[in-house]
Amino acid sequence: MKITQVRNATIIVEYNNTKFLIDPWLMPKDFMPGFEAAINFEIRQPRVDLPFEIEKIIDANAVIITHIHPDHWDNFAEKDLNKDTKIFVQSDCDKDYILSKGFKNVEIISTEGTEFNNTTLYKTSTQHGKKEILKPICEKIGMPYDAMGVVFKSKNEKTLYLAGDSIWCSEINEAINKYIPDIIIVNACAATVLNGEKIIMGIEDIKEVMKYAPEAIIIASHMDTVSHLSITRKDLKEFKQENNIKNLLIPDDGSTIEINNK
Repeated sequence: MKITQVRNATIIVEYNNTKFLIDPWLMPKDFMPGFEAAINFEIRQPRVDLPFEIEKIIDANAVIITHIHPDHWDNFAEKDLNKDTKIFVQSDCDKDYILSKGFKNVEIISTEGTEFNNTTLYKTSTQHGKKEILKPICEKIGMPYDAMGVVFKSKNEKTLYLAGDSIWCSEINEAINKYIPDIIIVNACAATVLNGEKIIMGIEDIKEVMKYAPEAIIIASHMDTVSHLSITRKDLKEFKQENNIKNLLIPDDGSTIEINNK
């Protein structure tokens, strides 16, 4: 298994001889404004350039879109990806949206398991910020709240859990207990909205993940790119060093982590 951190939540997962592109956000640096409902809205985003040319990034067997938010899917991905590309999404709503953009091979990942190239993908639930607080705010501004996580399972590979855009919550705990993942990718810049609520994980959330999955390798993604971040890679590296944590990996953009097979 190879996991390449591209930028933000955009990663390439090479799993069981299949290359999955996750959440392609391909626009150039500073292309879009910050989110008005979030902190640091005056800072344009993405804050950094892509580490590779787009052609290298989109060379994949399938794309997984965890949710249709503008820092996980954009017009550049829509334009540059081949319309015959296999795309996995979380819901009928997201499927209809991607089909409306001319893509022809779109499938919803099932909670019971969806087979692709001898890998089984399982949809898992998230809380993209505390549901009782953030869902009404999202609905008010016309932005969908739901996001998904994905578990990758194969007899040839260790179990990978992509937790997705979520804070620590019962849904994450349940997924860990159910699938007992060997590797967990967490989106961890503690992106924060104007009322002070985090909408993805920060250090305290990572502590909970490590508490309930002490044997797992934890990989921190979704770092140093969106305007509304409140934790940086530097912060995470200091936390790791101060607490002598061995199983937390914090890849830079453009770097690849290789995990041995079973």
